[in-house]
Amino acid sequence: MGSSRVTRTLVITLILNISVAVLKGVTGFLSGSVGMIADAFHSLFDSVSNIIGLISIHFASLPPDPQHPYGHGKVETVGAMAVGVILLFTSVEVVREALSRVQEGGVLEITPVMVGVMVVTIIINICVNRYERKVGMEENSEFLLADAKHTLSDVFVSFSVLAGFALVIAGFRYGDAAVAVLIGLLIAKMGIEVLRDAVLVLIDTSDVRVEKEVAGVVLTVPGVLGYHNFRCRGKPNELFCDLHIVVDPQITVLEADRIGSAVRDGIKEGVRGMVDVVVHIDPAHGTKTKHNTASGETSEYEAK
Repeated sequence: MGSSRVTRTLVITLILNISVAVLKGVTGFLSGSVGMIADAFHSLFDSVSNIIGLISIHFASLPPDPQHPYGHGKVETVGAMAVGVILLFTSVEVVREALSRVQEGGVLEITPVMVGVMVVTIIINICVNRYERKVGMEENSEFLLADAKHTLSDVFVSFSVLAGFALVIAGFRYGDAAVAVLIGLLIAKMGIEVLRDAVLVLIDTSDVRVEKEVAGVVLTVPGVLGYHNFRCRGKPNELFCDLHIVVDPQITVLEADRIGSAVRDGIKEGVRGMVDVVVHIDPAHGTKTKHNTASGETSEYEAK
C-alpha cells in the first residue's frame, strides 16, 4: 500500500469534509434548521474519521520497539473508541435540540440558499466518495474503502434533510425537527457500531475468518504433514496468528526449523493483513491434528 498516496487522499478528503461541515453548520445556524445543523455534525465526524486515519497511518509506519513489541496498531482502535463516545454524546445533543425546537414552536422558512447549500454539499460528497473508493481499491487500503462508505452515508443523510425541507413546504411544520431526530438516531447507531468493533479488537475476539487461506498455504509447504491448534487475533489489516505444524519425527532440527520458517513466511506473504506468525513444530507420531496426511486423514478443504 502506498502510504504517501493514501495520506494525501485523506488530507484532501479532510479539507473537503471540514468545508462541507462548516457550510452546512453556518447555513443551518443562520436559518434555524436543526436538520442542517445535525447534518453538519454528521459531516464533522467524517473529518474526525480522516484524522484518525492519518494518525493510524503514521503509527503503522513505526516499527515495534521494546515497549510495544507487537507494534502500535491498537492506537487506532483506542482513537476509534473515543470517536464512538463523542458520536453518542453528539446524537444526544442533536435529538435534545430538535425536541426543544418543537416545544418552542415556529415554522422554518425554507430559502433557495438552504436548498442550494445542500445540493452543493451532496455533489461534493459524491465526488469524495468516488475519489476515496478509487484510491482505496488501487492502493488496497481498507481504511479508505471503509471511509468511502462513511462518506456515502453523508449523501443519504443530506437527501433526508432535503426531504425534511419538502415536508415543511408541504405543511408539516415539524418535518425539519423530525429529520433531525432521525439523523441523531443514525449518529447514535454509528457510535455504537464503532465502540463495538473497537472493543472486539481490544479483547482479541476471534472475528477474522482466515483459516481456509492459512490452510491453503500451510498444506502446500514441503515437509508439512498437517497442522492443528490454529489461533488468530487482530483486525483485517493487522492479524497475528499461531499454529502447530506436524512434521516427520526423523528429520533434523535444522530441517524442521527450515520447514517452520517456510510456513511462517508463506502465511505472511499469502494471507492479506498478516503481520506476525508463530509456528510450533510437533512430531507426527501420536499427534492429533485436523489435517494430518500421515494418519490418512483428508483436508476438509480438499474434501469440499
